[in-house]
Amino acid sequence: MKEVLVVYYSQTGQLLDILENMVSPLKQDNIAVSYYRIIPNEPYEFPWDKEKFFDCFPESFLQIPSGFHPPEEEILRKKYDLVILGYQVWYLTPSIPINSFLISDIGKSLLRDRPVMTVVACRNMWIQAQEKMKRLLVQAEAKLVGHIALVDRHINHISVITISHWMLSGKKDRYLGIFPKPGVSDKDIKEAIKFGAPIKEALLVEDFSNLQENLLKLGAVRINPYLVLTDKRGNVLFSKWANHIIKKGGPGEPPRLKWIRIFKYYLLFAIWVIAPIVFIVFLLTYLPRYQRRKEDKAYYSSVALKENR
Repeated sequence: MKEVLVVYYSQTGQLLDILENMVSPLKQDNIAVSYYRIIPNEPYEFPWDKEKFFDCFPESFLQIPSGFHPPEEEILRKKYDLVILGYQVWYLTPSIPINSFLISDIGKSLLRDRPVMTVVACRNMWIQAQEKMKRLLVQAEAKLVGHIALVDRHINHISVITISHWMLSGKKDRYLGIFPKPGVSDKDIKEAIKFGAPIKEALLVEDFSNLQENLLKLGAVRINPYLVLTDKRGNVLFSKWANHIIKKGGPGEPPRLKWIRIFKYYLLFAIWVIAPIVFIVFLLTYLPRYQRRKEDKAYYSSVALKENR
């Protein structure tokens, strides 16, 4: 009997739908699938309150952990043949609940010496979040063997509008009746089942060496070179803001909230003004940096970790 553990945190349920579709082909051939939903001690409400959404930025980006409910004893007793880790991206970083799990003794005990597959569902920028995830898995002494990234495929500024509507209203519908539905498309969610076959094959033969290559053949990862650049620039700027704001007090404290509001307006400026400038720079440097972009695409599609990236 092969044992698979699915660990996840999802506010909307979208990620769970993806994971359930993906592992459905595994629920046969003597494969047992268990689920562990991470539940924070202090839940993050959905839909989000706008102020609370921005106020969690410093702790999220700086990867400051918070408490969560441990799994049942039955889950802790088993030794898993594969752990599938589903996560969201908050502020270009794995979400606080997932980050907290990975840093914890519970997370390390479940992941140590285990093959791990990561599955991210987000708006579009996940590259640097996955790099942080890779480092956390190394610290947990786990082995990353596969990665799938499902994203909102609409253009950047359209997805900003639609995801904001979804997060703050709780409605995954067409905003104003004219914008597309937010998040990962229904088609991509349903078709996540296709990834189950190569996962099952690798699991049954106990050989994950070709898993990522086989997942890529099915479209598991699509790299947008412009978003790679935007993600990197965003991490540099977010680092300055997060380290400044964290010094102004804890969540909800007035001195901090003043800077959170300033950051909110800066973020809007960055999305609508700075990002288009980054796109122009990207176009101007596309040919001179073509070889580097080609290397980036191969690297970020892989499960390898190179610290200089």
